[in-house]
Amino acid sequence: MNKIETTERFFVIGSNSYTGATFIEHALAAGANVFGISRSAEAPQVFLPYRWTDNEAQSRYRFKQLDLNLHTDQIIEAAADFKPEYVFNFAAQSMVAESWLNPDHWYETNVVANVRLHEGLRKLAFIKKYIHVSTPEVYGNCTGAIDETTAFNPSTPYAASRAACDLHLMTFFKNYGFPVIFTRAANVYGPAQQLYRIIPRTVFFLKTGRTLQLHGGGRSVRSFIHGRDVADATLRLARQSPPGETYHLSTDRYVSIRELVEMICRQLGADFERVVEVVGDRPGKDAAYLLDSSKARQALDWKDKISLEEGVEDVIRWVSDNLTELQKQPFNYIHKK
Repeated sequence: MNKIETTERFFVIGSNSYTGATFIEHALAAGANVFGISRSAEAPQVFLPYRWTDNEAQSRYRFKQLDLNLHTDQIIEAAADFKPEYVFNFAAQSMVAESWLNPDHWYETNVVANVRLHEGLRKLAFIKKYIHVSTPEVYGNCTGAIDETTAFNPSTPYAASRAACDLHLMTFFKNYGFPVIFTRAANVYGPAQQLYRIIPRTVFFLKTGRTLQLHGGGRSVRSFIHGRDVADATLRLARQSPPGETYHLSTDRYVSIRELVEMICRQLGADFERVVEVVGDRPGKDAAYLLDSSKARQALDWKDKISLEEGVEDVIRWVSDNLTELQKQPFNYIHKK
């Protein structure tokens, strides 16, 4: 990996998220100085890949606990003091099914809080790029591989809130020249991901003798992309892409959730029929997201490098090596407003 100049500064909002923490590890390895922001105190080390790095890399990282909904002024002040060239926003209310239960919470965080944030950030002239981590959920159910020009057709409050924020950001780009770049990645996974996500959850449940519920029989089709591949692309587009662009980050391999779980069962020597319970599907769940990622591959000279089998083995090793610690952690989603 080519190291960037250590004078370059990255401001990462949502540093406790899996994608955020994995990106920070990648950025530190590339030589950056990084300032992380999260609404919660730093997560346990087992969920923070950047805490697995050497002392020199960690010396270039600082963290501050600030809530996007409550502390907009303090976040802007921290950015003004740190003076980052690049801001990365991984923060969002991100659970799809749960967005039906308290939809106002999703709009408060994903739209209103973000609008306040962007209004402050746009006045900081030293920011070269603002990378907004969006989602393919904005497209709704897809037929065939879609590119970045596909019209929005959200199916859930979560997806609608993310689409609204993306549209808002484009008005700032057009009116103010706000240097936004959007990423929309396929299903990201890897070691350190929260246990309520399908791959670590499946591994953890099989390792601890729990029965895994498979919504709708696992018919939904997805691409799964390793977090390190996403981090690589994110760093490349921040440094190379002009503002106003959108990039899909995906592999060219698509599997159903059932096929994925069957693969994990095979790798762990478990009987799928004995360890999995099929339950009803979640409302508004889209059947497929098939993303055409050729733009990122061509413009950024990027490609995914970690196969699904290798990535699953990576997660299995992480769960196995940290099983005692992971058994102390919650494995279901806990909602925070």
